[in-house]
Amino acid sequence: MHFIDWLILAVYFILLIGVGLWAYTRVNSSSDFFTAGGTLPWWLSGVSHHVSGYSGAVFVAYAGIAYTHGLTIYVWWAGGTFISTLLAAFFIAPRWSRLRVNTGIQSPLEYLSVRYNLPAQQLMAWSGVIIKVFDVGAKWAATAVLLHVFAGTSYTTGILLAGSVSLIYSTIGGLWADVINDFAQFMVQLVAGFTMLFIVLSRLGDGMSGVITLWDRLPAEHSHIFNSPYTLGFLLAIFLIDFFSYSGGTWHLATRFISTSSGSQARKAAFLSSALYLLWPLVLFFPMFAAPVFLKNLQDPTQAYALMATRFLPAGLIGLVLASLFTNTMSMTSSDSNTISAVLTRDILPAIFPKMKSYGKEKTLMVARIATFSFASLTIIIALNAESFGGVFGLIVTWFAPLVGPISVPMILGLLPLFKHSESKSAIISVISGMLVFVAIKSFFTTGLAFEISTPVIVTLILYIGFGFIFGKTVPEKVSKLVYSLVNDRTDPEESTESIK
Repeated sequence: MHFIDWLILAVYFILLIGVGLWAYTRVNSSSDFFTAGGTLPWWLSGVSHHVSGYSGAVFVAYAGIAYTHGLTIYVWWAGGTFISTLLAAFFIAPRWSRLRVNTGIQSPLEYLSVRYNLPAQQLMAWSGVIIKVFDVGAKWAATAVLLHVFAGTSYTTGILLAGSVSLIYSTIGGLWADVINDFAQFMVQLVAGFTMLFIVLSRLGDGMSGVITLWDRLPAEHSHIFNSPYTLGFLLAIFLIDFFSYSGGTWHLATRFISTSSGSQARKAAFLSSALYLLWPLVLFFPMFAAPVFLKNLQDPTQAYALMATRFLPAGLIGLVLASLFTNTMSMTSSDSNTISAVLTRDILPAIFPKMKSYGKEKTLMVARIATFSFASLTIIIALNAESFGGVFGLIVTWFAPLVGPISVPMILGLLPLFKHSESKSAIISVISGMLVFVAIKSFFTTGLAFEISTPVIVTLILYIGFGFIFGKTVPEKVSKLVYSLVNDRTDPEESTESIK
C-alpha cells in the first residue's frame, strides 16, 4: 500500500459516511429507515440485492476454493445463486412487495404473527438474530484478512476500521444509505474487477484467448464442473439453501423486495440480480482461477486474490480494489444490521415490552438506531473471535448455511397459497427439528459436506409440508385472506388487508 492507496481508501470511506448523512435527511420514520418508504426503484433494488448478497468473503474463502479447486466455485456458488434468484423472481419476490403494500410491514418477519402465531414468529426471530450475529462476524473477519495482506495491519485493526465505518452510516442513514452505497460500491467494483481481469490476461500473454488457454496451465481437475468435496450432491444442497436464502430467507434480501413499490417492480429487481449473478462472477473469479499460475504452492490460499492484486496493480489502483472489497463486505453487513434492527424493533422488543407498540415516530426511530448500533457492535466482537468458530469459511458455510434453511422454510413457503394448511405447529416443529438435526450432526457424526449442510433444511422441509398436508385443519380466514392477497398487484386500496399490528 502506498500513500495514494491509503488516500483513495480514506476518501471513499468519507464518501460512505457522507451518503449516510445525506440519507439521514430522508429518514423521518421507521418506515423510511427500514423500507425506504416503499419507494425503492427496481434497478436500485436489483443492484443492491446482488451486491449485498455476498461480501469480502468471496475474495477470501471463495478465492481460496478457486485457487485449490478451480471452476467448481463458479458452478455451485454463482450458478446456484443465479437459478435460485431467477426462481425467486417468478414465485417469491413480488409477494414480498405486495405484503408491504397490503399490510404495512417493515420487517420480513412481521407477517408471521398473523400467518402462524406469536410463538412461531418469536422462535424464528430469536433464532435468526443469533445466527446472523455469527454470519456478519465472519464477514468482518474476511475483511480483516484482506487488509492484513494489502497493508500488513493486524486483524483487529482491520475489523475495527471497516466495522466502525459501516456502523456509522447504517445507524444514521438506514436503508437509503445502504442501497446508495451498494450502487456506488458496484460501480467501483466494475472498474476494479475489469482492471484486474485485463491485467491478468496481459500477464498470461495470450490476449483474450487467455480466457481459454489458462486452463491448459492448471491441473486438469480445475476445469471440472465438480471437484471433490464440491460434488453434484453439494451443488444440489447449496441450491436448495440458496433458493430459500435469496428469496428472502436471508432477511436483508427480502427487504430489497419489500421496499419496492409493487410486485412487478420487485420481480424486475430479482431478474436484474439474477442476471448479475450469472455474468459478473466470471469477471471477478478469473484472477482467482489464474492465481496458481503466478503464485505457486500458497500455504494460505485464502490470500490468493489479495496477493494477486498487490503483485500486479500499480499504486492507486490497489487502494481502489481494496475500497471495492471493503465496501462489498460493508454493503452486506450494514444491510444485515438494518434488517436485524427491523426485526428487533418491530417483532422482538414489542413482544417483550408491549408499551413500545404505542411509541410515536420519533421514539420508534430512536429505538431502531440503537438496535442497529448494538447489533453491529456485537458482530464486531464475534469477528474478533472468528477462529474459535472455524474461521471465515467455517462460519459461513458450515454454520450459517445449514442453520438459515430451517428458519427460511416457513418464511418463504408461508407466502404461498399451496402451503396454507401448514400452520403454527408445522412451523415450530419443523424449525426446531431442523436445528436439532444440525446440532446432532455437528456433535456426533462425521459426514460429507453436502450431507452436513443440506440435512437440516431437508428435514425442516419434509416436516413443514408433511404436517400441513396430513394434519392441517381448516385454514383461518385471516390466513387465507393474507396469502391470496399476495397473488397479484392490487390497485384498489379497499382490497388491501388490515395493517399488521
